[in-house]
Amino acid sequence: MKKLILSASVLSSIAAYGQQKDTVKMNKMDEVIINAYIKKDSEYTNKMPLRAIENPQVYSSIDRVALENQMIFTVDEAYRNVTGLQKMWNATGRAGDGGAYVNLRGFISNNSLRNGLVAPVSGTVDAVNIEKIEVLKGPSATLYGSNVTSYGGVINRVTKKPYDSLAGNVLVSAGRYDYYRAQADLNAPLTKDKSLLFRVNTAYTTEGNFQNSKVHNKYFAFTPSLTWKVNDKVDVNLEYEMFDNKAQSEQNFFFIGPLSAFGFSGMKDLEKAGLDYKKPYVGSGLYNTGRTRNLFGQVNYKINEHIRSSTSINSAYSYSNGFNPYFYITTKSYGADPNDKEVGLYRGDQSTADSKQRYLQVQQNFNFDFHIGSMRNRTVVGGDYLRTRNDQFFYFGVIDFVRFTGDMDYTNFNADYVTNYYNSIRNTPAWDSSIWPLKNKSNTYSAYVSNVITPVQGLNLMTAIRYESVKFNGGVKGSNETPAYTQRAWSPKLGLVYELVKEKLSVFGNYQNSFTSNGYFVSDTASNLSLSDPEKANQWEGGFKADLWHGKVNATLNYYNINVKNTLQTIGYTPQGRAIEQQMGKRNSKGVELEVNAYLVKGFSLIAGLSYNDSKFTETTDATVLGKRPNTASSPWLANFNATYQFTEGNLKGLGLAFGGNYASANKIINTTNGTFELPKYVVLNANVFYDAKKFRVGVKADNLTNEHYWIGYTTANAQKLLNVAGSFSYKF
Repeated sequence: MKKLILSASVLSSIAAYGQQKDTVKMNKMDEVIINAYIKKDSEYTNKMPLRAIENPQVYSSIDRVALENQMIFTVDEAYRNVTGLQKMWNATGRAGDGGAYVNLRGFISNNSLRNGLVAPVSGTVDAVNIEKIEVLKGPSATLYGSNVTSYGGVINRVTKKPYDSLAGNVLVSAGRYDYYRAQADLNAPLTKDKSLLFRVNTAYTTEGNFQNSKVHNKYFAFTPSLTWKVNDKVDVNLEYEMFDNKAQSEQNFFFIGPLSAFGFSGMKDLEKAGLDYKKPYVGSGLYNTGRTRNLFGQVNYKINEHIRSSTSINSAYSYSNGFNPYFYITTKSYGADPNDKEVGLYRGDQSTADSKQRYLQVQQNFNFDFHIGSMRNRTVVGGDYLRTRNDQFFYFGVIDFVRFTGDMDYTNFNADYVTNYYNSIRNTPAWDSSIWPLKNKSNTYSAYVSNVITPVQGLNLMTAIRYESVKFNGGVKGSNETPAYTQRAWSPKLGLVYELVKEKLSVFGNYQNSFTSNGYFVSDTASNLSLSDPEKANQWEGGFKADLWHGKVNATLNYYNINVKNTLQTIGYTPQGRAIEQQMGKRNSKGVELEVNAYLVKGFSLIAGLSYNDSKFTETTDATVLGKRPNTASSPWLANFNATYQFTEGNLKGLGLAFGGNYASANKIINTTNGTFELPKYVVLNANVFYDAKKFRVGVKADNLTNEHYWIGYTTANAQKLLNVAGSFSYKF
């Protein structure tokens, strides 16, 4: 009997152990989702490891798992998951400025950093090598410099790294608008001791245009990476990015002044008058060829338990050659003749010819983690050298005027038509005024130090400062020489975080600073240049951060106030279409943001955000915009969400359903006392279904479920895709 009782006791213990083991398994599955959707710790936001709840910087991050679940294949698409970010302009592929433009906190920004170093991509950014996307909010020059940061924030791409096992996957996808994609991710240790690791990600994509079935854009990405673990203290990382594209840019409608005199206050009015959202107003063949080549090398040395060294060498190169069509919506007289009432389209082009932009960056950081008495200090001391070289050549032409209503054939505006126009004006004064070379070199030297001190448990104080010297070596802009100059600036940063509830709820505040050496700008209709003073921005921000329910809810609520002085503002255009600017004075941008990432119910994850921004010119010599919202400040109200449910057990284990969307209030792209013109508010909804098994994954997505007509624009109106359906299949090994 005792034996029987003992056996029953043992069996009971075994059963209890089994239940505990199953619970641990489930906890590990939960942990994967929590790390992907909820956990927001970062080593890049302040160039040192900090938990999100103790970090005075506000930032958003998107993990590759979220991209996979939403079937997102580009960084540009992934932006829809970022609180307070609105895409303004899709990529054109032009060297230097061809990447997608977004708005953060009322200011224009774009992709600029990879793993914390300068590495812009001048075309659509493929996400094939993305581990995580981080968006740092507010002026960020103190640690990242003035060259590639915006006052609204900076975007950092964190790339996939090699690991110590043989694995990989291949994926194919197809969808509407002649969309086809193939990609692969292969990882392998190259030595038996697994000290040398290799990984390569590559993708090839072709797609059409929802307005023009004769357009066939092509994109190729190849991104190998190598890690050498020399010993326990030293590792070497080498990465390469190759992005090629041949694409015809989307239709961009510019405006010559307000159209209120003709009864048009926004794009809805123009659509009612006959502007066709789905119609191409150009033909085919107007492609731009773009190339990006980024090379990144880094040596990390753990000197001891308290000191680490990181030495990085980075080069970035972009190239473009080809067409870039655009339109002006105005009258034939450009609005100058009051009797001219017919509003139509001036069709033009801004081509590049063998244009190049190059960066070379060398950066050294030392990270310290030490105690003075009982006070912990985390410190980074660094130096940075950045060489920038522009060798770009643009040529312009406003070619013809057409009505946007009726049964006209617009396909005549094609590659042959535009080429013949340029050939007809070569060796004439018209050609001389249409070309715009941009050639210059500059060297930027920087040094910075940042320290986070913990005087008592739960209280963290940050102090940081940067000194930067920009030495412009001279060059050519248009028909003018640009003499050499040197501009210098200090950039301080302060932060305070106090944990009201240990590791669960903190209150924070920060002061962040940035500056921009804008160089020379076109100051009159004759295209004469003037040297701008450095533009400066200061931000005060405060709010709360929460990490609740055992790390299953991460939330940030914050208020910011940014003041900028010495701003440049477009006040008109030259006859060749170049922006005429003036250093206008001051502007203010303030707002609130709420971001929530949650995993409250097993299998259910949520990404959600809401933001409001109030921007205006506070001092300016242009009375027509004083107190007005800048026409580049985007929509005041923005909201985003994505809810995903994935079965984690049972017969449906691996099946996932997702639904999300974005809201943007009306965006005034013309906003003066003389009149306004707006892009309408929109709600865009997306949904997808996926099944993730051990060896394969299938998915289907539908973007813009309701076929919403929605426009984005950087002072322009750019129609976006209607309902888009695609499917994918991947095999894992």
